[in-house]
Amino acid sequence: MSIIVQKYGGTSIGTIDKISKVADKVISEKNNGNSLVVVVSAMSGETNRLLNLAKSINPDISGRELDTLISTGEQVTISLLAMTLAKKGHKAISLTGSQAGIFTDDIFNKARIDYINNLPIKKYLDLGNIVVVAGFQGITKAGDITTLGRGGSDTSAVAISVALDAKECQIFTDVNGVYTTDPRISPGAKKIDQITTEEMLELSSQGSKVLQPRAVEFAGKYDVGIRVLSTFEEGTGTIIKKENDDKMEKAIISGIAFNKDEAQLNIRGVPDQPGIASLILGPIADLNIDVDMIVQNVGEDGLANFTFTVPRNDYKVAMQSLKESSKKLQAKKVKGNNEIVKISMVGVGMRTHAGIASKMFSVLAENNINISMISTSEIKISIVTNEDNLETAVNVLHKEFNLDK
Repeated sequence: MSIIVQKYGGTSIGTIDKISKVADKVISEKNNGNSLVVVVSAMSGETNRLLNLAKSINPDISGRELDTLISTGEQVTISLLAMTLAKKGHKAISLTGSQAGIFTDDIFNKARIDYINNLPIKKYLDLGNIVVVAGFQGITKAGDITTLGRGGSDTSAVAISVALDAKECQIFTDVNGVYTTDPRISPGAKKIDQITTEEMLELSSQGSKVLQPRAVEFAGKYDVGIRVLSTFEEGTGTIIKKENDDKMEKAIISGIAFNKDEAQLNIRGVPDQPGIASLILGPIADLNIDVDMIVQNVGEDGLANFTFTVPRNDYKVAMQSLKESSKKLQAKKVKGNNEIVKISMVGVGMRTHAGIASKMFSVLAENNINISMISTSEIKISIVTNEDNLETAVNVLHKEFNLDK
């Protein structure tokens, strides 16, 4: 029998009634003659509730104890779903991340999967069970519980698919596929039937919330097919796969993503010399803060200006670090802005079509939208602008590049 891995997020299993309906979908797939592994998140709102409990004790809590706490959310849902499947007459067993053989590094709160020992899952599948696995979590070689970061259940599902050589990894959400942009921002957003993992990775990395970027990266690396489907309505969803040659000449732009969870920092009047970027960003990296876009401009008198973006939650810590660096470097000024948005256009068709950036900048200028940063790659153009420009920018770009057609 072929193995199918299904993943259900928190909104899909937010109540007992929803868990029952998920069980019916799982049983339906089982009745098609497939072996089923079901990866689940915590019930909707549960992880935030646990985080708030921890923060009521220590607002800056992180590390091992936090992972031990928030991993319990998934433990609740795996047992409830396994109970429901059993009630409906099907053998099922629940496994935590450690019981499922998911081993990670020891970076608490955002661990990475090192490997999966597939023997426990295979053993229970061979016994005819539907195996329900806790997403978002694993265990270190030392036996400590870890979590994979927000959206980590997607990564769990894809990694398990790789470990079991699954026929398909099905990600069930509250939307019926991947859209050209967020329908809540642009009413003209259209569902995409097929998209390459390369494009999906860029969209996810630039702010699309459908899939965690690490899950897409995993899928591309190991050539795993992902299908994004709705838990609440029938449909074929969106297929994400490594190659999609028949589409490459048809669409220049596949989608527009945006990210409001970023902040911009700027240090002015630093020495224009080799190694200056390392002196500025090194202390930021030491704080385990990811830096996204970077722009360095040479100013006057051998001085330079340096601008970069970080996650908005890390803004205060990064700003403090930058102020300390500015004293050492005798910089003229440090400033920041945590009310920005990054907007990105993504499409493999950019490789064979010139003038995309020029067209993008022209339409933004016509709508009085100022750009503070620009970043490009082979299949992506990203800009940073003030957050209040978001809706207008996305809609005019969506229309200009015919994504509403």
